[in-house]
Amino acid sequence: MCHRVRRFEDGGVTETIAGLSMSLPEFLAVLGAVALVVARWLPPAARPRVTMAAGAVFVLSVVVLGVVGIRWQLLPVLAGGAVALPFALSPLLRTLRRRPGRRAWRARWWLALPGSVACLGLIAAGPVAAWAFPVPVFPGPSGSFAVGTRVMQWTDPNRPESFTADPDDRRTVVVQLWYPAQKSPAGAQRAQYLGRTEQEARTVSAALARAVGLPGFLVDGVPQARTHAVFNAPVAGGGERFPVVLFSPGAGGVRTQNTAWAEELASHGYVVAALDHPYDSAAVVLDDGRTIRAATASTGDRDADQELAAGWTAVRAADLGFVLTQLEGLDRDAIAAPPVGSDPSTGRDPLAGRDPLAGRLDTGRAVATGHSMGGAAALQAARQDPRFAAVIDLDGYPHGPAAPALHQPVLALTQAITPSTDPRYLPRLTEALASDSATSYRLTVPGATHLTFMDGPLYLPPVPSIVGSLGRTGSPRVVAATTLAFLDATLRHAPGDLPGALSAYGSLSVHRPDAPR
Repeated sequence: MCHRVRRFEDGGVTETIAGLSMSLPEFLAVLGAVALVVARWLPPAARPRVTMAAGAVFVLSVVVLGVVGIRWQLLPVLAGGAVALPFALSPLLRTLRRRPGRRAWRARWWLALPGSVACLGLIAAGPVAAWAFPVPVFPGPSGSFAVGTRVMQWTDPNRPESFTADPDDRRTVVVQLWYPAQKSPAGAQRAQYLGRTEQEARTVSAALARAVGLPGFLVDGVPQARTHAVFNAPVAGGGERFPVVLFSPGAGGVRTQNTAWAEELASHGYVVAALDHPYDSAAVVLDDGRTIRAATASTGDRDADQELAAGWTAVRAADLGFVLTQLEGLDRDAIAAPPVGSDPSTGRDPLAGRDPLAGRLDTGRAVATGHSMGGAAALQAARQDPRFAAVIDLDGYPHGPAAPALHQPVLALTQAITPSTDPRYLPRLTEALASDSATSYRLTVPGATHLTFMDGPLYLPPVPSIVGSLGRTGSPRVVAATTLAFLDATLRHAPGDLPGALSAYGSLSVHRPDAPR
């Protein structure tokens, strides 16, 4: 496991040391600072050499970090080292200057001990902060395909924008595709997380932090992350047609919030199309540079919020249906525009004049998926649009009308149901699954929380009440493994025992259409 931020990428200066969430210069700064404090307590013969070496390592590491960028997590380390440095060097300098026969002065141990403990406490705070709020390291996709990604922007000419008063404003969505790709050359730059550019990533990261009431600096490492996909990588060869998985994020969420999951699915031969929902997603950066902020807000009144959520869910469901229509056109190469932000020569094949994904999208095997409110939107989209062959609901409360009944197989992943869970959640979800005319599954994942089902465990503090207890690598692995088992069985008719495979990850309820009700 390693991660490199954009700057000095080829030289590896900022490569993260596995398990520490720290780069080599950061680790050396911590090591040098600790050695400066400890040197005071070493035998006199060893003290000068350790002090000089520790001081050199600390100062050089700080210089390097000053060039590549200092994360806030390292500030207490630098403070502790800066305080310890003069106290460590001053006895050494006095020793070098003192006259022969004169005894060197040293502070009494009981005077030096509190300062040493305080410095070590400051220094220790740095690695703890880096562990709690790391630059996310994305798990490597396990499938046989490399992963490419691209961003599209589409406007629905037939649908007015309901969030603005302008009667001429039409609904626009931004969509990111992850798809099976040819292997890129060694050293190819991996895609930025949260955006097409570092500036977009920082805009989105700051908006997400504001949405949950966090100071933006706490998660300033997130927009530094690189994923495993390569922008505009050539589509995998062979002519295979890939099933399509559409994804709607949670309330205030963004198209990239399930990147680890999307890359894993793409590596196994699926095309994932994740949506930004303008005025609902925390921040949506359009191709003309404008940023649309979230305009949705709860009132605190349960009934009023239910009505609002149902309306927002309906807009999202319509977005999913519109994007599926656009993907059908893309497969037929009916859309002439190259992907937003791409070089036309890499976005399309200039010789053939066709989009690289034309003829490769099996939109007859399309799945509506979503997290939280996005899961509710996926259920609604499938109710309204028979083109969706299946549904995956990642811990989403079924907002909106319960009719008509579903006719597609559904996989609903939920966190553990506790006394604090909305008492209406499980009955509403059970009603939706029980009335389905196809076999549906509800899998309750032990140790999961609501944020387990997105990328949050990769960069938020690993506190079980926040991100669950499955771990930073365990969370994306469980979500990907269960959804892949369902997709392979439902869309590809893969042999095997689907209920048995799902049961390995939690408590499974199977709703069969022929079962007595």
